[in-house]
Amino acid sequence: MTTVVQTSFPDIKLLRRGKVRDVYAVDGDTLLIVATDRISAFDVVLPNAIPEKGRVLTALTLFWLDLIRDIVPNHLITADVTRYPAPLRKYAAELEGRSMLVRHAEVVPFECVARGYLAGSGWKEYQKTGAVCGIPLPAGLREAEKLPRPIFTPATKAEAGHDINVSEAEMAKSLGAEPTARLKQLTLAVYTRAADYAATRGIIIADTKFEFGHAGGEIILVDEVLTPDSSRFWPASDYAPGMSPPSFDKQYVRDYLETLTWNKQPPVPPLPPEVVRRTTEKYLEAYRLLTGKSL
Repeated sequence: MTTVVQTSFPDIKLLRRGKVRDVYAVDGDTLLIVATDRISAFDVVLPNAIPEKGRVLTALTLFWLDLIRDIVPNHLITADVTRYPAPLRKYAAELEGRSMLVRHAEVVPFECVARGYLAGSGWKEYQKTGAVCGIPLPAGLREAEKLPRPIFTPATKAEAGHDINVSEAEMAKSLGAEPTARLKQLTLAVYTRAADYAATRGIIIADTKFEFGHAGGEIILVDEVLTPDSSRFWPASDYAPGMSPPSFDKQYVRDYLETLTWNKQPPVPPLPPEVVRRTTEKYLEAYRLLTGKSL
């Protein structure tokens, strides 16, 4: 298995290196997004890469974009490297299967999170307040419990450190009531479509986060979509409320790191080879179960 930790294309302008993706400016309207095999947890990039991870993230994003294309437009131009501009095609070997050519968009400065189950930061907040992002929930819910209906829980986008959960009202103060309502509607519509489909494949999508942007006078979906990095995928066969279910996402890595005496600040302890191997297996299995195909 090949592993890509960082890309370098000297004649293409590098805009930024995120926790996982390297983003290049092809021209004023077009970006090249490359998903590396880097992995982060607790908002820190780990020293190990996860083989095949970038390919899984890209392939799943392309799969979901096709499934939800009638709900919301997106930024994808093509992921076929033979159709990339000539200066990019000489890097085809590195780009194949882990890159997308996309429209530039003015990104909305909020993560748009949909939750169908009580997990992660939502579960922690509920335990303290009985609510998530200002949304009151019934008393007595257990960890991983299915919510009465999916909820929209935005978060601020942090360049560094943790994203911060905010209420819909706080988001509306920043963006306006109408744009916020539209983003909520799109977020829940995409989540519902995806969760209903995943259920037929034996997967529960507990929660997920989306990013939206403005391009050409419309709201479009950008970045990764419904991947093991941006979502919690649980096997339906092993699901039971009251516990943290096994997962096909990077929760496996978080759970391992929680067993260490580490303060969640750099430097990060390296992952053992077995954890790296199992993480690759989980990502590949998520793709296989959801799409019926193997990478």
